[in-house]
Amino acid sequence: MARENQREDAYFAPLRRLLIGVLLFLLLAIFLVWRIDSPRVERFRSAVLDRVVPSMEWVMAPVSGLTRIASDFQSYQRLLEQNADLRRELQQMKAWREAALQLEQENAKLLDLNNVQLDPSLTYVTGIVLADSGSPYRQSVLLNVGERDGIRDGWAVMDGIGLVGRIAGVGQETSRVLLLTDTSSRIPIIIQGSGQRALLIGDNSKNPLIEFLESPDSVRPGDRVISSGDGGVFPADLLVGQVVLGNDRRLRVRMSADYERLEFLRVLRSQPRESIENTGELLSPDTDGGPSFTITPQLSTDG
Repeated sequence: MARENQREDAYFAPLRRLLIGVLLFLLLAIFLVWRIDSPRVERFRSAVLDRVVPSMEWVMAPVSGLTRIASDFQSYQRLLEQNADLRRELQQMKAWREAALQLEQENAKLLDLNNVQLDPSLTYVTGIVLADSGSPYRQSVLLNVGERDGIRDGWAVMDGIGLVGRIAGVGQETSRVLLLTDTSSRIPIIIQGSGQRALLIGDNSKNPLIEFLESPDSVRPGDRVISSGDGGVFPADLLVGQVVLGNDRRLRVRMSADYERLEFLRVLRSQPRESIENTGELLSPDTDGGPSFTITPQLSTDG
C-alpha cells in the first residue's frame, strides 16, 4: 500500500509542478501583454476581449436577473401605492355621490311638497322627522314642530304625495304623528269609482284594512282612496292610496305616502267647524223685511 502511494506521488508531483509553472507563465504573459503599450498589442487585447467577454455573459445573468427583480418590485410597490390612492379617491367619490343623491332626494321631496294640490283654505307647517318609533305595537314619528309653531292635536299630516297620519301629542318644540298604519288609527274614507264610504283601520302592516263596506263586490283593486272628511277627523279629498287585495283576500289600501322614507312632513292647519246647536236657526230671518223661513220640527201622531 505504501509503495502504491509512493508511485502516485512520484507520478503526480512532477505533473503538478509542470501545471503550476505553465499557469505562472500564462499569468506572467498576460500581465506583460496588458502592460505593453503598443498599437499592435492593443489590437490584440481588443480581439481577445471581443472573443472572451461575450462568452462571459452567463456570469452576469444572475446579477441582471436580480436587477430586473428589484426593478419589478419597485414598480409593484408604486402600483400598490397608486392603487391605494385610487381606492381612497373612489371612496371619496362614493361619499360625494351619496351626498349628492341624498340632496337630490331631499330636493325632490321638497318640490313634491310644493306641488301638492290642497284646499286653498288649508294652510300648513312643514316639519322634519326627528325619530321613528315604529314598533310591533305602535307606529309613529316625531316632528321638530310643536306648540310654538301653532300645532294642535288631531291635525292631518301629509308627505309629498299622500296622507300619513294625524298629530297625537304636542310638546313645546316637538309633536308626535300617529301613522295610519297604527292599530289605534281609524279614519273615514271614500273609494272613488264606486263612491262607497268605509273606514281605514290600521293593523301595523304596510297596507291598512278597509272595513264596513256596504258592497265590497263593487270595489276593484286600483280604485283611488281619499279622505271623506266625515266627523271632522280629517279634511276631505286628501289622497290616501289605492285599493289592493291582500294575501288574506281582504281589501286593503296601498298607501301613496312613502312610509319607508319619511323625512319632510306637512302638518295641515284644520279650521274649526261651526257647531250647530239650534237646528231651527239654520235659516235666519231676513233683516230687510223679506220673507223668512223657519224649520219647525213636527212630531208624528201615528201609533
